Amino acid sequence: MVIIDFPLPGLTEIQELIRTTVPPERLKIQGLGQEQLIRACQGLTRQRIQRILARALAQKNQVTEKDIDLVLEEKKQYIRQTEILEFYPASATLSSVGGLENLKEWVRQRRNSFGEQAAKYGLPTPKGVLLVGIQGTGKSLSAKAIAQEWRMPLLRLDAGRLFGGIVGESEGRTRQMIQIAEAMAPCVLWLDEIDKAFGGVGGEYSGDSGTSKRVFGGLITWMQEKTKPVFIVATANNVQVLPAELLRKGRFDEIFFLNLPTEPERREIWRVHLERVRPSRIRDFQLDEL
Repeated sequence: MVIIDFPLPGLTEIQELIRTTVPPERLKIQGLGQEQLIRACQGLTRQRIQRILARALAQKNQVTEKDIDLVLEEKKQYIRQTEILEFYPASATLSSVGGLENLKEWVRQRRNSFGEQAAKYGLPTPKGVLLVGIQGTGKSLSAKAIAQEWRMPLLRLDAGRLFGGIVGESEGRTRQMIQIAEAMAPCVLWLDEIDKAFGGVGGEYSGDSGTSKRVFGGLITWMQEKTKPVFIVATANNVQVLPAELLRKGRFDEIFFLNLPTEPERREIWRVHLERVRPSRIRDFQLDEL
């Protein structure tokens, strides 16, 4: 028996699919807009892409740049139906993060690491970062800001959703998650509270017949060996419970500890929030006193 794997369509296949589905005189989108449409279709099956294009043609007899939002909404629904990943609209920017200058500088330096020029030059694409700190120090906000700074889609994985009650279901969900993330590459994969799912997995007794160990082993092997530009942002509150093999170089480029804000950082946090709600009156407030 020959096993043939049918991956989700890549950029070239999506471009050909659009060309064969939409008549040239009805494709009212060219250049950068068409490139954005093709990238927006990444991660969807051929049938879903054809259905979106057919719906756009049925509604207004043409495909325009406004249909990119239609594709993104369909992608949200598709990812939500998997019950594993969530598609997050990245609205936060680095300027909306108060403090954390080391992390923000690291992100800015690698802004163009996923482009064609970086690949031609031979620069390796960043693999990911681990953000560790107590609750409320800006880990989730930083993950959203990274996706917005690099203008990449943000996928959030609640690691607890990988585990199912049927034998082999957890391993299958892990493979499905990897397939979707790689099909949408380049993208940012946000592993939220990874310590809750895999904390203590290195212990002798896990109580689940080794399911968590197999899922964890498959995940870290993919993190080490992946070739697609999927940037991982993992967040954790308690680094002490994480297995040592997760923290070694090669899985993450850097580990950042997000501490309680210092006095200059607290001033910056006040400024960010006041500019959001009272932009014209920020000079009326004594930031140092606050």
